[in-house]
Amino acid sequence: MHDLSASIVVYKSNLKMLSEAISSFLAATAVSKLYIIDNSPTNEVKNLINDPRIEYTFNNKNVGFGAGHNIALKKALKAGVLYHIAINPDVYFDKHSIKKLYDFMESNQEVGLCMPKVLYPDGRLQPLCKLLPTPKILITRRFLFFLNEFLAKQNYHYELQFSGYNKMMDVPFLSGCFMFLRMESLKKIGLFDERIFLYSEDVDLSRRIHKHYRTVFNPDVTIYHYHQRGSYKNRLLLLHNIRSAIRYFNKWGWLFDKERDLINQRTLVRIANGI
Repeated sequence: MHDLSASIVVYKSNLKMLSEAISSFLAATAVSKLYIIDNSPTNEVKNLINDPRIEYTFNNKNVGFGAGHNIALKKALKAGVLYHIAINPDVYFDKHSIKKLYDFMESNQEVGLCMPKVLYPDGRLQPLCKLLPTPKILITRRFLFFLNEFLAKQNYHYELQFSGYNKMMDVPFLSGCFMFLRMESLKKIGLFDERIFLYSEDVDLSRRIHKHYRTVFNPDVTIYHYHQRGSYKNRLLLLHNIRSAIRYFNKWGWLFDKERDLINQRTLVRIANGI
């Protein structure tokens, strides 16, 4: 797979988890380039770089998640690769996963973005296929999580839990933890919006791709994600989460977003009808 590359954006990441992510990708491909973009205050991650397929960039400041991946994506575009994977530093997978997704993208040229099934390390499902969010949904999920029954009912639809996550689905919002991207789609719609520093950059990119290409959940491939949910533990990350949501809704619309409503309704109908 000479025409494939990947990037991992690092910020004070757990080195053991990061090492697993790096090893997973390198074991899955023979020649593909892996870009490590380090936003950390120190460059200790460099000690993990011991393979010629890795290109390490130390920014010496936190430029943001999307901006970090954009550094790699610009290089990938220049290199002329057909596909690029944005991978979280807390993800790991077996050596066959990349080839399966690559073959799927090759056989489905209308797909601009693909995400595999994502599990916790203990095997529990992570419901990371979502509708486009409304302000109400994000506020409820982040601040009213103690309303268990109400939140469960809301998430049942928002996270498309009714689908069973056992069939291929066209989904407008696929998680940024593992984004298998067709580079042709990025040439058309652009890269990550760097005004969105952290959080919401994945829904923004996924939404823009969805308008022109299929954005597909593929349950035939499984990866594992520790999913640390940092904004629930760190006030600074919570602040970034809130700021990013504000920028996202300023861009697309708050209460009135006809395109969002249309896309969400179309998604629900298609999944309910097995289309």
